[in-house]
Amino acid sequence: MSSLLESVIIKKFHDLDKLELYKIMQLRIEVFVVEQDCPYQDLDGLDEVGTHLWLEQNNEVVSYLRINPPKTRFDEVSFGRIVTKQSARKKGLSEAIILKSLEIVEKEGLGSVRISAQSYLEKYYAKFGFVKCSDEYLEDNIPHVEMLKQ
Repeated sequence: MSSLLESVIIKKFHDLDKLELYKIMQLRIEVFVVEQDCPYQDLDGLDEVGTHLWLEQNNEVVSYLRINPPKTRFDEVSFGRIVTKQSARKKGLSEAIILKSLEIVEKEGLGSVRISAQSYLEKYYAKFGFVKCSDEYLEDNIPHVEMLKQ
């Protein structure tokens, strides 16, 4: 896991080059829009203020997460757009990115983290210390719950 953690690329929006941004958007659309058959507005205005973390394999973005600052999506810092390419799942990539993101939040003293998790992933996020803190709701026609890590 430590080599994966060291391989995580971390950049603010203004530091992303065009190709990096293109590859990130390509993965997000591939999974969220095409694979999950969920047309939604991915360009939500938070990319510009977020911190972007990803892992690449063979020059392709295969796992990604965006840290949203406090008072943007939620009052707390939040993680969003957590995604891994279907062919790269179950290899610890998302875990590495989530752990790296939690390290950043702790190092910067940003406090609690809130996520809007697809309901079927509640147990997955619980292993990182996230606790369900809302009733189930639909977001883009997919069941979600809010989860908080103190």
